[in-house]
Amino acid sequence: MSYQLDAFGTLVIAVVVLFMGRALVHKISFLRNYNIPEPVVGGLLAALLALALYRFFGFSATFSADLQNTLMLMFFTSIGLSASFVKLKEGGSALIIFLLCVAGFVLVQNAVGMSLAKLLGLDPLVGLIVGSITLTGGHGTAGAWGEVLQSQHGIQGAVVLGMASATFGLIIGGVIGGPVAKYLIKKHQLAKETVDDESGIPEPANVAAFEYPKKTRLITANNAITTLGMFSLCIFVANLMADFSKGQWFELPTFVWALACGVILRNIMEHVLKINIFDRAIDVFGNASLSLYLAMALMSLQLWLLADLAGPLVVILLVQTLVLALYTTYVTFNVMGKDYDAAVLAAGHCGFGMGATPTAIANIQAVTNTYGPSHKAFLIIPLCGAFFIDIINAVVIQTIIKFF
Repeated sequence: MSYQLDAFGTLVIAVVVLFMGRALVHKISFLRNYNIPEPVVGGLLAALLALALYRFFGFSATFSADLQNTLMLMFFTSIGLSASFVKLKEGGSALIIFLLCVAGFVLVQNAVGMSLAKLLGLDPLVGLIVGSITLTGGHGTAGAWGEVLQSQHGIQGAVVLGMASATFGLIIGGVIGGPVAKYLIKKHQLAKETVDDESGIPEPANVAAFEYPKKTRLITANNAITTLGMFSLCIFVANLMADFSKGQWFELPTFVWALACGVILRNIMEHVLKINIFDRAIDVFGNASLSLYLAMALMSLQLWLLADLAGPLVVILLVQTLVLALYTTYVTFNVMGKDYDAAVLAAGHCGFGMGATPTAIANIQAVTNTYGPSHKAFLIIPLCGAFFIDIINAVVIQTIIKFF
């Protein structure tokens, strides 16, 4: 039996799931010490409960996809609206270096997946599915490329396999980021734990989006209305551009258009019209959207799809997890300077290396809540994870498929 929940029912359950995760992180020292994000903890618990209900009682629930999609678009819009050109300049060469590092991992991820697939007697393209298509690309990329591989290359069940693999990646990406950062910080003595209460910490004038998520931010009704108007305009234009660009050479996912619209609107208002942007309201809506979106994404996962994966594919996914942990520890961390910012960037790389950009943001929030802010990470991770990584991944996938 399957039950369909509307947007309000979905929102209520997401809030409960988020609060469950917050309570568990507060009470269980292991989760707190290893900086596991609260939405990941609550969402995974809800997904496990859904799995039990499905296995023992045949009951499943379908949540509002429209609400989840809206929250995702709000999250990416908030990144764009926080991206003042003055702040973007601060990324500088570090952003380029990090992009090269991430691009290198996309190649490594596909090499590992395709090599293991061939070694285990599978089509190499199956290894590509259990590579950057799903682990770096996420569920959206998995669905799009799954249809192509299924219809044009004869890979049966490519879509289901892709969704299961992306599900695994979303969970693992949110689990290993914190431990990787903690290991690096402890090993190299980069920072000490801070008090987990930012309500009294003064906010620097030029903070990036999503820094100090627990800080109390005073906003008014007028600020909230103006900010919601900006969000709505960006998402409206993003939907128009996504429809207009469909099938064109400049076709991009809707969330990329939302981010780009946010960047353009922010900088026109700030530098052309000389209108002051109220960043506190943007941060509040962005953080709320991020937490709720992650909770919804994880509680909506159908974990029973993982049971349909054959043994060899599970082996590939486990090896991919190990490779990501090693790469971020010994490559990402070293290349980015072997300092505290590099450790936080490694946690973020884990988030979108096997999950999604919201997971990456949640990872670095969890780490910085414990050890202190990392302005560089909050500048670089959203830009790379939300925009550049999808372009790099698409080029790599398309190039590899041409040879097969």
